Amino acid sequence: MPVSLGDPEVEPETRSKARSARKKIWVDLDNSPHVPFFRPIIDKLREKNYEVLVTARDAYQVKELAEFYGVSANIVGRHYGKHKIWKVLGTCWRALELARVMRKEKPDLALCHGSRGLLLASALLRIPSVILADYGFTAEVPLIKPTWLMIPSVISEKEMEIGSQKEIIKYPGIKEDVYLGTFQPDRALRKRLGIKAHDVLITVRPPATEAHYHNREADKLLTEVLNRCVKEHGVRILLLPRNGRQERELRFAWMEHIATGKILIPEHVEDGLNLIWNSDLVISGGGTMNREAAAMGVPVYSIFRGTLGAVDAYLVNEDRLVLLTSAEDVSTKLTIARREKLRERRDRSSSVTLDAIVRYIVSIVEFKKVVPQAVNKPLHPACTPDQIP
Repeated sequence: MPVSLGDPEVEPETRSKARSARKKIWVDLDNSPHVPFFRPIIDKLREKNYEVLVTARDAYQVKELAEFYGVSANIVGRHYGKHKIWKVLGTCWRALELARVMRKEKPDLALCHGSRGLLLASALLRIPSVILADYGFTAEVPLIKPTWLMIPSVISEKEMEIGSQKEIIKYPGIKEDVYLGTFQPDRALRKRLGIKAHDVLITVRPPATEAHYHNREADKLLTEVLNRCVKEHGVRILLLPRNGRQERELRFAWMEHIATGKILIPEHVEDGLNLIWNSDLVISGGGTMNREAAAMGVPVYSIFRGTLGAVDAYLVNEDRLVLLTSAEDVSTKLTIARREKLRERRDRSSSVTLDAIVRYIVSIVEFKKVVPQAVNKPLHPACTPDQIP
């Protein structure tokens, strides 16, 4: 019969050693949205005395964002271009490098938001894995599934199309709620970027042209959007390229308007949430910035032309996200105007989402399963299910 650490018959020295044995959780940052998302999760886990090991890929400004947010990470691998064969080979090479690094560390749990490198490496090392996801149409790794899949409650299990992992876990809210609760607006950002208080500021995020789900219709829509916006009086456009190659292409294509200051490309990494908060509207070719803007109450338009995910469909149905699917939509649906008032969003849903995700992770790393009590009550490390407060 197992004995809990709280049993008076267990020697004090044994209890002390058990509690001092810090379990290790490995987090891999594979794409730029993962940095702000995992930062509060990492902080919470470290507060609970877990040792958190962080790796990151040098792609899509992940390295720069990690430095910006103060997240110390071991940089492993990079982006290998948009051609499928190089993507596959690059993912496999990165997985082997991650496995080499983690073989020495022997983590108790691997955690990521869709990192294929982590999924492969954790399978090679037989490390239990938790994969968080909020889009059901990404390319999967054949024959390899996570131990647990964690998704927002608005997504159906059918959409994720994953049928062989041990368990699907649903958390309340959406991914962006995790870090909005700790957001502090930078009211000096406009002045720092040289944008006047009365200017209409439009933040534009181009499509992910190197992603496997990219649809070239989104590139045409980006051109339509920029062509319309540069003609508007009193408008400044904050253009946010995803990588160096895309930045070079955009600087060449729009050099005249960049030279006049109509289009601005930041010289340094900026906090995405602050860019959104200071904007009058957001137009994006990807999911994360759209959802961040919607969650903050900022008017947002999507030029994404891949298969629409459940979270975005939910926001569209709630009239919090507008889809631009044609040149006509850009002319008729896009409203360019100052927001009445910039104000900080206050919402308890963010802390609820963060706490739920952390409790699931702690339950899994401690008991290798989701303990129902862990979801509703505080869970401390190094305890048994009967000791959950």
